[in-house]
Amino acid sequence: MRIAILGTVGVPGRYGGFETLAENLVRYHKRTGHRSALTVWCSAKDNCEHPVHFESADLRYVDLRANGAQSIPYDVISLWQAVRSGHDRILLLGVSGALALPLFRLISQSRVITNIDGIEWKREKWKGLARLVLRASEWAAVHFSHEVIADNQAIADHVRETYGFNCHVIAYGGDHALDHIGKAEVPAGLPPHFALALCRIEPENNVDLILEAFDELDTPLVFVGNWDNNAYSRDLKARYSGRPNLHLVDPIYESGALHALRRRASVYLHGHSAGGTNPSLVEMMHFGVPIITHGCAFNRNSTEGQAYYFKTAAELADRLRRLNPEDAAQIGAKMREIAKRRYTWERIGEAYFQLLERN
Repeated sequence: MRIAILGTVGVPGRYGGFETLAENLVRYHKRTGHRSALTVWCSAKDNCEHPVHFESADLRYVDLRANGAQSIPYDVISLWQAVRSGHDRILLLGVSGALALPLFRLISQSRVITNIDGIEWKREKWKGLARLVLRASEWAAVHFSHEVIADNQAIADHVRETYGFNCHVIAYGGDHALDHIGKAEVPAGLPPHFALALCRIEPENNVDLILEAFDELDTPLVFVGNWDNNAYSRDLKARYSGRPNLHLVDPIYESGALHALRRRASVYLHGHSAGGTNPSLVEMMHFGVPIITHGCAFNRNSTEGQAYYFKTAAELADRLRRLNPEDAAQIGAKMREIAKRRYTWERIGEAYFQLLERN
């Protein structure tokens, strides 16, 4: 069997959730000695170096960016190359290239399994034509893939209610966050313990709401994100950077520093209200830290209703004031138990390869 993984920047993962997924599927493939041949398609534009192998996978490159406007031709070209090179199974991560699937189903016998990601067209950042294209792409992915993967039961419910199709629900692993290399150091000037938030600075992640809540409190907050990315993030940075209890930190990618930061967190704030099972949430659950998260269906499903939830700044401030040490310990222990049961790469890898091996 020849398996192709498409739709990511490439491996090893340096960008986001799909790249981390692809990397850990490759590692599972090698660790288990899986007999299939595995190829991962990568962006030549987004990778400075172009190795031809990673662990047990061959790497192929397309000379386009994997995200933004180029993601559609990037995925379509990757699909074409995977079909032309005789791959039996194609794992498509995301729906960018899905509008081409009806044609590929006509000319190819390859079996296509698509992870449709979150409900992308509902995200705040997409407007007009982009939203229409994403919605059409979701429709095509559901109707013309042989199998569809949702990373959260709430997304599977959406697919069933909207299209009348059932999905396989496979989440993400998070236990890799417990491993780290390099020096376990955090940026200078931070308090010994703090509330932690870690995300892209976008409206759908309710960053403004979290900062508003902490503006009423003395509790120190370390918020890591891309603060200079857009007008929304720059405005928030300008408005809140002078507060003594708010530490707005630029993105941190080094695994040792991230590990140290998470270890020093006394509570984790998760404001995501769109998407599905969020990788940063399941990673943090492995640290056994109490979690206060936006109360959308996705997050309630990921945490099995055992976290604290909020939808307004006032609710968040109230949850923080009422979080006593005993409750914090109980919530943290429950988060770790759920993570060990549901969000390990051994479990996720096994589920993906069982689905890829189906006839």
